[in-house]
Amino acid sequence: MEQQKENSVWALINDLGTKKGITEIVINNPKTVFVERAGQFIQLNVSLTKADIQKFSIELATFNKKRFDIENPILDGNLPDGSRVNIINEPFSNGCPAITIRKYLKDIKKFETSPGIFGLTDKWVEFFLAAVSARLNIIVSGGTGVGKTTFMNLLLGELSPAERVITIEDTLELTINMPNSVRLEARGGSSSLDKEKSLNIRDLVKNTLRMRPDRIIVGEIRGGELFDLLQAMNTGHDGSMASIHASSPAECLSRMETLYLLSGFDVPFHVVRRQIASAVDLIIQVGRNREGKRVITHVGELTGVEGNTILMQQLAELEGDVLKGAGISSKNMDKLHHNGGLPKDFFVDL
Repeated sequence: MEQQKENSVWALINDLGTKKGITEIVINNPKTVFVERAGQFIQLNVSLTKADIQKFSIELATFNKKRFDIENPILDGNLPDGSRVNIINEPFSNGCPAITIRKYLKDIKKFETSPGIFGLTDKWVEFFLAAVSARLNIIVSGGTGVGKTTFMNLLLGELSPAERVITIEDTLELTINMPNSVRLEARGGSSSLDKEKSLNIRDLVKNTLRMRPDRIIVGEIRGGELFDLLQAMNTGHDGSMASIHASSPAECLSRMETLYLLSGFDVPFHVVRRQIASAVDLIIQVGRNREGKRVITHVGELTGVEGNTILMQQLAELEGDVLKGAGISSKNMDKLHHNGGLPKDFFVDL
């Protein structure tokens, strides 16, 4: 994109792209720019122009084949390097388009090349690798900016190249390098070609079932598509994954119940809970420790339903800065051992 050379916003982003550890760039207005590093926001001593911010926004919309104007005031897209961008236009932002850029740490690709990532010891990495190989259905739960996508990318990096994997996202963020894979992206009314049919996440999840996937990966569940994903998990698509915005495993379960009902089906709560419990194996909670570093805070395992209550046992919980086992063996131990290679005595003395 030749325009980058003359635009102060592009120049800033390209310069920050050479710096390590930056996970977020926010441009509130021409004179207020912050970056996030190690969980802390740092203000930059830079001065942009409103004209450059507007020009950058329009160029990025063109790059993403979308529109950004008064009728389409919100832009969700990607930078050329794959970073996620959200821009909201005037008059909904005060005086200038507001830009939020989520950067992904390019050097984090595999567990083995990122020792200590998310505060994990080698033993817990062994557990997560076994969970992927054993084809457990996994929900990655966490708040904004805690690393849900990064952790899912680490799990995706352990998939067998022999499998057919379909990913579904609102904005392309997941990284998948497999020969037999398809990446699907939802498109709404802001497409540059208004005559094109818009497809939301739920439309894509339904269509995925006709594409012969071994695993279905949903970038983030936000609505009624949870219903269709649970049906898939319960009918042979083991090893599927998704992320959900929630601050704890218990809140994740509550949010799943709410999202299920957004599908429009009038289903009793006990049926909803039974379907969730039978479909989902693990809830992995991602958060931050006291220093702001991204860590795994809980590993919860769904074990069934008792009455109207979903039963969940905590396999691990963060104590201080260390993920400690709860002294409980997984109900999926046979799968983890035979299909994932996890030692039978893994949960002893964790």
